[in-house]
Amino acid sequence: MRVIYLDNAASTWPKPPAVKENMAEVIEHFAANPGRGGHALAMKASKAVFRTRVELSRLFGIQNPNDLFFYMNATQALNQAIKGLLKEGDHVVSSSIEHNSVRRPLEYMARTKKVELTFVEPREDQLYYAEDFERAMKPNTRLLAVSHASNLTGVILPIAELGDLAKQNQVLFLVDASQTAGVLPIHVGEMKIDMLAFPGHKGLYGPQGTGGLYVHPSVDLEPLIHGGTGSQSEAIDQPTTRPDRYESGTANTVGLAGLQAGVSFVLEKGVENIHAYEWKLTKQTIKGLRQIKGVEVYGPGEEVERVGVISFNIEGVDASEASFILDQQYGIATRAGYHCTPLGHRTAGTEQRGAVRASFGVFNTEQDVEALLNAVREIASAFQSS
Repeated sequence: MRVIYLDNAASTWPKPPAVKENMAEVIEHFAANPGRGGHALAMKASKAVFRTRVELSRLFGIQNPNDLFFYMNATQALNQAIKGLLKEGDHVVSSSIEHNSVRRPLEYMARTKKVELTFVEPREDQLYYAEDFERAMKPNTRLLAVSHASNLTGVILPIAELGDLAKQNQVLFLVDASQTAGVLPIHVGEMKIDMLAFPGHKGLYGPQGTGGLYVHPSVDLEPLIHGGTGSQSEAIDQPTTRPDRYESGTANTVGLAGLQAGVSFVLEKGVENIHAYEWKLTKQTIKGLRQIKGVEVYGPGEEVERVGVISFNIEGVDASEASFILDQQYGIATRAGYHCTPLGHRTAGTEQRGAVRASFGVFNTEQDVEALLNAVREIASAFQSS
């Protein structure tokens, strides 16, 4: 039975063939230590890492590739941004859909540094508006930190408007692009984004263990990790030059070479085209699910554009059981539970039961959608008649 993979919000799969090819080339021909030697293989490894920096800068409108720092994932990048910036007495405005990768570092800073937190709620239409974030601002607000889109309902926040708001209030702007990097257009200059955290293994189609953080050149963060950087080795303190200041230890050259291929794939297809295709599948799914008796779909309807993430429940069926049946009996991979976003589930009204989540990538098809709808229809019918 062919696996229908609908868990792309967690990690996209399959990957473009060039991802594997790039990674294999590094392993076979120049898996030396980048930035740690002057010999030919080390220089070749360094160039491979830099090429990835350049491709990502093209994608996100970053002027200087050295303002982009590599981490294992968006979680590490967000921890660097939040813990490296905030001081005692600061206030942060965020949203009520945040993933734990944003919320937990913020809560840690609230507990250890007495940082104040405000989480803005959506309106009755389940959407977020810049003026509500503006009302949450205080004289000591230091940071506006939000997800670009919800990993539970796919709701998209008005990032460009929030960027303007942050600048008007002289507040730094941090965006978690875990669900939107490679899926929605992002330009850090035009959107006035000071810090952008992103994973490599989702919409950028790279391997797991890759991600990064863009930091505007005017923003200085306290490094989260201290150690060897291959530069200024005689100094006892962390280097001041970028990206070395924020990249201690040996880089994941193999993974970053794979990420470069993934980003090139996204640039070639076009972010707008990717989103349009995923939105087409998403609308088809939302419309179909809402026609099945006993199925509840969360988030706005198909008339409101979102990323390719849909969460739902089937009456009388535990979310985990429904996901298990989809996997074992129908070969459809979804994710059930709380999706690392208790804030999001509280906002959606599912904090007591969780939900089943289906999420799309560019390799999914309309046939995949129909297979999901047929499976959910059969499961709902079986439990309603039992």
